[in-house]
Amino acid sequence: MASENWITDDFYKTLGVSEDASESDIKKAYRKLSRKYHPDLNPDDKQAEKKFKEISEAYDVLSDKKQREEYDQIRRYGASGMGGFGAGAGGFGGGNGYTTFTTGGGAGINIDDLLGGLFGGSAGGSRRRSAGFTSADFGGMGSGGMGRGGFGGAQHAAPEESTTSTRITLAQAYTGANVTVFLPDGSHTEARIPAGIKDGQKVRLRGKGLRGGDLKVTVRVSEDSVYSREGNNLILRAPVTLAEAVDGAVIEVPLPDASTVKLRLAPGQVGRRLRAKGRGFKAKGGNGDLMVIPEIVLPTKLSAEAQEAFDQFVKLAPQDNPRKDLLKKAK
Repeated sequence: MASENWITDDFYKTLGVSEDASESDIKKAYRKLSRKYHPDLNPDDKQAEKKFKEISEAYDVLSDKKQREEYDQIRRYGASGMGGFGAGAGGFGGGNGYTTFTTGGGAGINIDDLLGGLFGGSAGGSRRRSAGFTSADFGGMGSGGMGRGGFGGAQHAAPEESTTSTRITLAQAYTGANVTVFLPDGSHTEARIPAGIKDGQKVRLRGKGLRGGDLKVTVRVSEDSVYSREGNNLILRAPVTLAEAVDGAVIEVPLPDASTVKLRLAPGQVGRRLRAKGRGFKAKGGNGDLMVIPEIVLPTKLSAEAQEAFDQFVKLAPQDNPRKDLLKKAK
């Protein structure tokens, strides 16, 4: 759904890309800027927080093929049509119950059709508030004049559903978070994001939309450099030493909520996942698990004595080719 920011903001300029930028260019620009302005890296910096929200909104729109097409269409209308209300010899009118305006060339355009096409609204029935205005806001103008209520006249409109989006970190998705979200008219409110929410899921806030209607928030979860997600499972790749891999050990790993969990690594268990049941993302049907993937970190700087000892170890504990079965399966 569009918001009024689609008309006023240049999302391409926000991300620093051209209008014909590829999906890869847009993603690359977003990652660079989001790292620079991320709130976690700029604590108590309101300007960085504002910039991060602008970058996130721009990326949410331009990274979605359908939304990008709609945004480009709105920009074209904004440049040539939407700014021309009342220009030249044109004006507002229409005696058939619909609001229209005419351009300098005399062509009549139905605002309900125009806004409905761009912002997902309709000429009759209930309307969704996403663009920041509808034809009802022009006062229900009648033929040849301002109509009942006049231009911008006071009318008691029914509550309407508003839509917006917000971007959170994976840690916030794991723990849940209170975030500030912005409405289509530029105002803001607080939203509680529940623990376990997935990228693309929506949260409905009762009565927090425009005119007392509901607010539907689409939540986007940023990628994380430490953790990843598979269903409701939390995935973590944990480095272990060569000695821990050979002899086994109890390893301690962190969780996104700043707590830790200890897991037993059996001798030679590297390459198999260690499971901490119920320590993944929260879910109604049962919490996911923490899945730890041990990865050996080999020493890179050996003294002459250590190298000699290692060579002796290899002679005493020779190994068969570990890729022998792999080569057979690949044939």
